[in-house]
Amino acid sequence: MNDISDGIFAKPLTFPIYQTSSYVVPGGEKYRYSREYNPTVENVGLKIKAMEHAEAYNAFSSGMGAITTTVLSLIHPGDRALIHLDTFARSYHFFTEYLRSWGVKIDVADPGTDNIIKSIKNDTKLVFIESLSNPILRVNDIKAISEKCRETGSLLIVDATFSTPVNIHPLDLGADIVIHSASKFISGHNDAIAGFAAGREDLIEKIDNMRRTLGTSMDPNTAFLVNQGIKTLELRMERINKNANIIAHELQDSGNVKNVIYPGLDNHPDHEIALKYMNGFSGVVDFEIQGDVEKFFKNLKNVVPANTLGGINTIISNPFTMSHRSLNESELKILNVNKKFMRLSVGIENPDIIIKDLLNAASATD
Repeated sequence: MNDISDGIFAKPLTFPIYQTSSYVVPGGEKYRYSREYNPTVENVGLKIKAMEHAEAYNAFSSGMGAITTTVLSLIHPGDRALIHLDTFARSYHFFTEYLRSWGVKIDVADPGTDNIIKSIKNDTKLVFIESLSNPILRVNDIKAISEKCRETGSLLIVDATFSTPVNIHPLDLGADIVIHSASKFISGHNDAIAGFAAGREDLIEKIDNMRRTLGTSMDPNTAFLVNQGIKTLELRMERINKNANIIAHELQDSGNVKNVIYPGLDNHPDHEIALKYMNGFSGVVDFEIQGDVEKFFKNLKNVVPANTLGGINTIISNPFTMSHRSLNESELKILNVNKKFMRLSVGIENPDIIIKDLLNAASATD
């Protein structure tokens, strides 16, 4: 008896979810088993590959899955790796705690391109940076860092989650691998946990083998959601870039908050780098409130406090108690991250509504 699918020839407008663990052979040899290869995952992965001008891609169950699998496939005990302090705390701890315990020599650079370049040694095997750092929004000069990496023979991995493929292309600037937590701006609706790595084919092949072993594979339902998000990525980021720039300037001029940080502001330490390499300044704005944090959060009407970013709705977090709560006092001091430090992920709403909400909540805490 033939399967009903034998008579279906219509091509769907939306790529379907291949919800299956395996495939009939002969004929299914390319996919074999969905932990290794799945058509829905392949469909979204090819889009990331194209957007990043990459030779190959790999898709993962999370952004951290992309980071850990990528790094573990490219480094070994006894090797030396470099990370900078102002990275996502979980990435930082993976290097400084797990990899060190595994016998990898880890160097940590202070924030800023110059400090990163000075910290690259002749025996540095791998350099891991963020294009736009989390949480203090330093814009790293990928081209300058990649040139130093070529001198020393170091691999350069760039986490471009905050900037997205719309705003910067790390591979075009000399990076070997670009990584994304697609849970953020790429999927864009706070409904998926996913990650990607893209870059040189020889390196992606090694990463792919490690992914199959570790099992950090993206599932087809997640791939479907990410694919839906990608369809509007460029439109969303165009609006988010614009909104964030407006909000940053208004907050800076308001007097209700202080120490506003955004690459689009003239006083940002890396403003010139951002102008040179970024198509937009992305959607994250930092600032400090002057009153009580709990009162500030309670007084917000439209902005949502949450431990994430990158969605269509504006979200605010307090890195001191959320994303970077695991850093010690000395590390937080270097980053100038204190109890009143806020990280705003700007959405697609009317920016006037967001500005009014933030300033009203800030003034109500005095």
